[in-house]
Amino acid sequence: MNDASTLTQRTKVKRLPDRGRYDRETIEAILDEAFICHVGFVVDGQPYVIPTGFARIDDDLYVHGSSASRMLRNLSKGIEVCVTVTLIDGLVLARSAFHHSINYRSVVILGRAQLVEDAGEKNRALEAFTEHIVPGRWADVRWPTELELKATSVLKLSIEEASAKIRTGDPKDDEEDYAMHVWAGVLPLTISPATPIRDSRLAEGIEVPHYISNYSRPSE
Repeated sequence: MNDASTLTQRTKVKRLPDRGRYDRETIEAILDEAFICHVGFVVDGQPYVIPTGFARIDDDLYVHGSSASRMLRNLSKGIEVCVTVTLIDGLVLARSAFHHSINYRSVVILGRAQLVEDAGEKNRALEAFTEHIVPGRWADVRWPTELELKATSVLKLSIEEASAKIRTGDPKDDEEDYAMHVWAGVLPLTISPATPIRDSRLAEGIEVPHYISNYSRPSE
């Protein structure tokens, strides 16, 4: 992907266009911070939107799951797909009910997914999934066996036809409402890790790894 994604009529932000972003840095930063994407597709006239984990490697977005998954089976046929990712940054509390909103960062990616068949690329994608969730984890765990790899399908979608949409800042009240004696502003929301909980079958003497005890997301 170049410094900007491919802007098309399908990805151009039409509602509140000033919130649209098309630069690579913004799109990748949102993808790298988020945990879950929603994959939209149509099969036999029936639309589906499935939440799933994902990871980014350079200019490609990867999703994975069971080889028996309906979503992955259909996406591997090269049908059109829409992937969305959203981060919630705060609740925007206005003086009027109508102007309440949410500060958010989102990405929409359109295209056709490809089935990953190369074993090396498949392993890199599985490593990326693990490291996307908890950086540093891949080196500690058992890697997938051949049987597990056969049971897993990995698809990639080029991050080419994509756009971001972002809302920041204060509420946008009607001018006459600013005189109201009502609190207004933004309630920030963040994901903060709590104290790790030991597996009930964890052997004694195994300490919490530093990458878990010091866990943070890219934006923190």
